[in-house]
Amino acid sequence: MHKSALLLLALGVSLSFTARAAGELRYGLEAEYPPFESRNAAGELEGFDIDLGNAICKAASLKCSWVETSFDALIPGLTAKKYDAINSAMNITEQRRKSIDFTQPIYRIPSQLVGKAGAGLDATPESLQGKTIGVLQGSIQETYAKEHWEKQGVTVVSYKDQNLAWADLLNGRIDASLVMSAAGQAGFLSKPQGKGFGFIGKPVSDDTILGSGIGFGLRKGDAATKKQLDAAIDKVRADGTIDNLAKKYFPGIDVSVK
Repeated sequence: MHKSALLLLALGVSLSFTARAAGELRYGLEAEYPPFESRNAAGELEGFDIDLGNAICKAASLKCSWVETSFDALIPGLTAKKYDAINSAMNITEQRRKSIDFTQPIYRIPSQLVGKAGAGLDATPESLQGKTIGVLQGSIQETYAKEHWEKQGVTVVSYKDQNLAWADLLNGRIDASLVMSAAGQAGFLSKPQGKGFGFIGKPVSDDTILGSGIGFGLRKGDAATKKQLDAAIDKVRADGTIDNLAKKYFPGIDVSVK
C-alpha cells in the first residue's frame, strides 16, 4: 500500500473520501421513484435527479457514480460512508439535519394525495377519517401523514417502494397515496394504470415537516464537499440547467426555491 494511504489509515481518514477528493463523487439513491430516478427498459438510470446530478458533477469537474439502496436506508448508508452524497429527491428538514448536513436547496416540489377521481375525498383529517393512506417509508410524506392524519383516525401504511403503494391503490387496499406531485403525475397518473385517478385536494403544507426544498444530503462536517457542490449548484442554476430539466420532467410545476 502507498505510504500516503497508510498514513491516512493511521489517522483514521477514510480512503473513500480521499478518492472523492481526487475527483470522484458517489451518489446514493433509491431508483424506484420516477420521474426523479428510476431504471429504463435497458436498465439504465434516468430521471430529473440523474440528469441534475450529472450536470452538477460536470460543473464541479467530478466523476459521478451511483449506489442504490432503499429510501429509508439512504441516511444510514451515507453516515457509513457507502457514498458521498444523497441525491434522491430528499427534502431538507430539521429532523434530518439532526443526522446529516445538506447542500443549499436546489428545487422544491409540493406534496399531494393521489386517489380515485370523484371519490369525494379531501386532503384533510376529517375527510380521510377511517380511510387508508399509503406513503413511502422514510419520506417526509410518511412523517406528515402520521403527524396530521394518523392521530385523527386515518390508517397510514408505509411502503419500501412507491410502486408497491400504486399496486395497492389499484387493488383497493388503500384509498390514496401521499406523494410529491411530480412523482404522482409521472409515476402513476400519466400511465394507463392511472386512468380514473387524480390529485385529491390542494397540496399539503407544513414547512417544519415538509422542509425548505430538496438538496443533496452530506455527512456531518463535510464542509469541503458542501462548498464544492454548492458552487456547482450555483452554476447550473445560473446557466438555466435546473429550469430546463424542470420543464422536461415537471411541466407546469414551479420548482423554484422560495
